[in-house]
Amino acid sequence: MGATLTTATNILKEIYEPKIQDQLQNELTTSKRLEQTSEGVTSEVGGKYVVFPIHVRRNHGIGARLEMEQLPTAQNQGYASARVTLAYLYGAVRLSGQTMELAKTNGQAFASVLDQEMSGLQDDVAKDMNRQVYGTSVGALMTSSAAYAANTITSTNTQYMEVGMVVDVYDSTGTTQRATGRTVTAVTPTTVVLDGAAIATGANGDIVVRQGNLNRETIGLQQIVSDTGTLYNIDPTVETKWKSVVNANGGTNRALSESMMIRMIDDIRQQGGKTTLITTTMGVRRSYFNLLVQQREYSNVTEFEGGFKGLKFTTDNGEVPVISDLDCQPNRMYFLNEKTLKYYRESDWSFMDRDGSKWQRVIGYDAYDATLYTYRQLGCHRRNSNGIVRDVTES
Repeated sequence: MGATLTTATNILKEIYEPKIQDQLQNELTTSKRLEQTSEGVTSEVGGKYVVFPIHVRRNHGIGARLEMEQLPTAQNQGYASARVTLAYLYGAVRLSGQTMELAKTNGQAFASVLDQEMSGLQDDVAKDMNRQVYGTSVGALMTSSAAYAANTITSTNTQYMEVGMVVDVYDSTGTTQRATGRTVTAVTPTTVVLDGAAIATGANGDIVVRQGNLNRETIGLQQIVSDTGTLYNIDPTVETKWKSVVNANGGTNRALSESMMIRMIDDIRQQGGKTTLITTTMGVRRSYFNLLVQQREYSNVTEFEGGFKGLKFTTDNGEVPVISDLDCQPNRMYFLNEKTLKYYRESDWSFMDRDGSKWQRVIGYDAYDATLYTYRQLGCHRRNSNGIVRDVTES
């Protein structure tokens, strides 16, 4: 008996769903060691939320007294409640009705087409997830570096842009929409070209996002590892401990040094944290390697827990892996305490089958769609245990 639509559904569930979950875990270079949990996820009117407490103040009901003096006034630990909406992430694949017909007549040919599509989907979803790890919930793929009056947008960093992307363009505040549903037709290291009518009001600071993604992506390291900005509804101007350690140079790049790195680890240690991972770009990693070469440490590549292989940075608290990630922003080194970072999720990546089948017919077309989804958010319960060195010269 030939394969049926039910068989095609089972192939997705039994073969490709586990493969996609495994691919995502292995390909998210920076976050693959982050713990994943459903603890703290709650459902309220309006959607799914993550709720977890943040320790922000010590009990200062302590002191020294002389005989018969009044004892210190009792106090308690200070906590703030972090509350943030889960991000809803999706990936979809479409097969034509003619391809689906192969499930009945030629199971091997159908499996071959499906394998090609699913392999591409898992790679694309993994890549986009890793990009979001380094960004903010705004979802900006790039920022314009000058005013423009056509469809060629100039930027100092186009690393996340690819031909074929469908994007929206907003002003720097994300309030005014310049263009919607534009397709990227060309990308260079400093420019991006969009199709459609000319954008006549483009300004310096405009942002480009995937179509429909504005303010809907996961919170990322750019948002977490910062000393400004409200995070998880907690304002660092009110809870002054709710800040990461930041070493910046006003936008002017400077040479990397060991003392710069040691100072960052020491500053994080003073906040009660311990750096377990340093992640950066390939260019900054080369700058660090050049320091090692000067010290004749040629064999400084080490395999760390979890299968990490990278250069090591030696501290008095042990060795810290230094790894490069293609999605890290230029000129930066993130100093992370992985124990403070956690993916809160309602479920892992899985295929949507609420109607009883993972394949849904596209109304008006001879085609079928399958949708992969997950509800998750990246949480951090100790912002001040993470740090960043910015404005580092790349080699």
